[in-house]
Amino acid sequence: MKPLRQLTVVPALPQNLEPLRELAENLWWTWDREALTLFRYLDTELWEKTYHNPVAMLGQMSQAQLNAAAKNEAFLARLDVVHKKFKTYRSTPSWFESTADASLTDLKIAYFSMEYGLTECMRLYSGGLGVLAGDHLKSTSYLGLPFVAVGLLYQHGYFRQRLTADGWQLADYPPNDFYNMPIRPERGEDGNPLLVEVDYPEGKAYAKVWRAQVGRVPLYLLDTNIAENQHAELRDITDYLYGGDERMRIKQEILLGIGGYRALTALGIRPTVCHMNEGHAAFLAVERILQLMRKTGINFHEACEATRAGNIFTTHTPVPAGIDWFPPNLVNYYFGGYFGALGVSEETFLGLGRANPSDTDSDFSPALLALRLSAMCNGVSQLHGHVAREMWKGLWPGLPVHEVPIGAITNGIHTRSWVSGDMQSLFDRYLGPRWIVDLTNQAVWTQISQIPDTELWRTHERRRERLIAFARQRQARTATTSSAAAEKILNSAALTIGFARRFATYKRATLLFQDVDRLDKILNHPERPVQLIFAGKAHPHDYEGKLLIQRICRIAAEPRFQHKIVFIENYDICVGRYLVEGVDVWLNNPLPPNEASGTSGMKAAANGVLNLSIADGWWAEAENVVVDNVERLAQVPALDGGRRETHLPPSRASNALRNTKTCGGWTIEASPVAEDPGSTDKAHANAIYELLEKEIVPLFYERHPVDDIPYAWVARMKDAMQNLAPVFNTKRMVSEYAEQLYFPAHRRWQRLNQDSAQRSVALAHWKSHIRNHWRGLRIEERTPERATAELSRQNGEFGVGESLSVQAVVHTGALSPHELAVQIYHGVLDEAGEIRNGNVVAMEYRGELADGACLFEGTLVLQQTGLHGWTLRVLPYHEDLQSPYELGLVTWV
Repeated sequence: MKPLRQLTVVPALPQNLEPLRELAENLWWTWDREALTLFRYLDTELWEKTYHNPVAMLGQMSQAQLNAAAKNEAFLARLDVVHKKFKTYRSTPSWFESTADASLTDLKIAYFSMEYGLTECMRLYSGGLGVLAGDHLKSTSYLGLPFVAVGLLYQHGYFRQRLTADGWQLADYPPNDFYNMPIRPERGEDGNPLLVEVDYPEGKAYAKVWRAQVGRVPLYLLDTNIAENQHAELRDITDYLYGGDERMRIKQEILLGIGGYRALTALGIRPTVCHMNEGHAAFLAVERILQLMRKTGINFHEACEATRAGNIFTTHTPVPAGIDWFPPNLVNYYFGGYFGALGVSEETFLGLGRANPSDTDSDFSPALLALRLSAMCNGVSQLHGHVAREMWKGLWPGLPVHEVPIGAITNGIHTRSWVSGDMQSLFDRYLGPRWIVDLTNQAVWTQISQIPDTELWRTHERRRERLIAFARQRQARTATTSSAAAEKILNSAALTIGFARRFATYKRATLLFQDVDRLDKILNHPERPVQLIFAGKAHPHDYEGKLLIQRICRIAAEPRFQHKIVFIENYDICVGRYLVEGVDVWLNNPLPPNEASGTSGMKAAANGVLNLSIADGWWAEAENVVVDNVERLAQVPALDGGRRETHLPPSRASNALRNTKTCGGWTIEASPVAEDPGSTDKAHANAIYELLEKEIVPLFYERHPVDDIPYAWVARMKDAMQNLAPVFNTKRMVSEYAEQLYFPAHRRWQRLNQDSAQRSVALAHWKSHIRNHWRGLRIEERTPERATAELSRQNGEFGVGESLSVQAVVHTGALSPHELAVQIYHGVLDEAGEIRNGNVVAMEYRGELADGACLFEGTLVLQQTGLHGWTLRVLPYHEDLQSPYELGLVTWV
């Protein structure tokens, strides 16, 4: 029965408890331990029942409980302290406010993501991409950037995982109760809920705009499951995260990009910088172009230049198969109405999303659209940046791979959200209470060495015991394990290895089971027991991923592995937090180079957990951090102004610069047999067994005979925290986004969009001029007499530091020499006689020759020994280009 009218009921809080409502509705509480404790103190049982949701908890508390809390002086005192702390956080001048110059006055950044992992009670995420987005917002709030975020509000979100007795994954989709979540409807000037419209072939869709407040940052979420949408196919757009077929996926991406940008417009927010977190958000660039065309009257290509200046694209995918590809007829179906409004043909539009724009049969990818309509693009680790450049080098033909304009900013974690309260208390005592303010200051983290080994180890043991208790509680809730049986699983004193992530096949969740008998001997050693805890979800449509989970569960059920291997159902932020805080070793063994970044290992390391990982994603960088930090710290004065003592344990100090494999863990290294297709898995599994048998397990159980402390293990825990925590965090990450991408993009946006985007119009026309005449360009080498003499005199041999004059003759055709960047491209030759990762020397225009050609000259300084080579090339030059590689045009000698 449908109701006659609707109304919203909110908790009736006593006046002196009103600050609780303000705290509950701002997700600042998700990372402040005192705020979390405050809500838990109100009603511990209800806090757990609502899955740590303060809004739902306040709504379910009886009036008698609330009245009692209003008279509880101890609770009121706590509330006053936390509320003042929150107000101070909101009002204290931020990093941005204290450092921004006048050029950033009008900066407004809009961040678009398909998912956000902020807390376990808001199921709007599926895995690492969403959790990274949530951590990004939290650190952005701390840094005080003028920032808004946009996403979708899913009625069911991602699925809840259940396992059958045989270990087969089942999916449940409990609904999200928006009115009992820390979100509120956004309202228009008329006081009514704000709605935005998006046209689909199925009809006009209306989306209600909700707001989640993340500290200083508003997150706007679009919801189509509203009465205004009379047809189910429109209401269902925001039903499930990553649910449905490709038709549903493109509708969701249209809503996120086009509907999300329209929501900002309706709110009066005009971003100068738009950040697309993965290709799902790419269609915002289309809406941004269309709005600018209507506002200024410029054409599509001119608006592309103007908006592109302020677009940033972050890719998280290391293989083309991992991104969305839509068939042309589907794109035509949903965007056919846009072609006329944009003033472009079908093929022009589709070409923006094709690897080869002229291949009219190929599929369309929003990621490619984002690459072409963004001024700056980046991967999420240094290795991933290299992989992405290799993957998309075809978009910039003729360029060496290392010059493909895709950079890299390595991901991080929001430390306060992921480090246990016990460990944060240790940091407060020994690093000083302002350690979180100086999070990226390596000198502060050297004070980890001041934590007594005994205190650090006992703290870690408590975390492991809590993890074991949590795992037992979770197992007792399943249909396949009795309470009595659950109490017997795992050993709170045994070496505990954790593996938790999305169960994509490339992550190789079952790699440890290559040799089950060998694993049996490791886990069931009579004196040195080892245990494994697994967690993770396979996509509901990923049959192979589900088989991986089933295999783990079947092996765990074998008598020899009972109580030694546990799979925790329904992996989410809460489960992940317990795991990264409580295990001893974090296992990560993807098939390289398929891990774009990975952040779970960062969370583990910040808690003193040691990583056992393939050198992929972030761990490829972490291997070398200890060397960099030792060298850097040698030049930094001690905090007290005195002599700095080494922060490495004596047994390692002499090896610090030679052995980088011990920086917070171990690297899995092996040499597969080329002719054996399965040898990679076998070799990596064998390497893991070797490390466990010969290094990891013995080190963990190497205890002092008096106090039972594994001092060598604790030394490595300290290495992990003091070397990795100050680097792999989102404060560093967001600062890099700000300084390397956001600020330059904003300044370029301002420059190209002033005076009705006249500079953008001029740039668009110039690009057309360059493309039309580039084929008439030709470059030749001309050896100056003095260079010929030098080469002859020295038989081609030069000493380090010597120089050589190089000249180029450029036949420019219809182009001006001032529209060109003429360069010497040089470097050491590899075994194939080719320049790899070459360097560039700019050449200067010297004048016009008798035949009308142009002379350019440069000086090549030889800085490195070995066999060198050089060549010459020409690229387009314009002061408003983001980079000379932007057009993908290059002519070599």
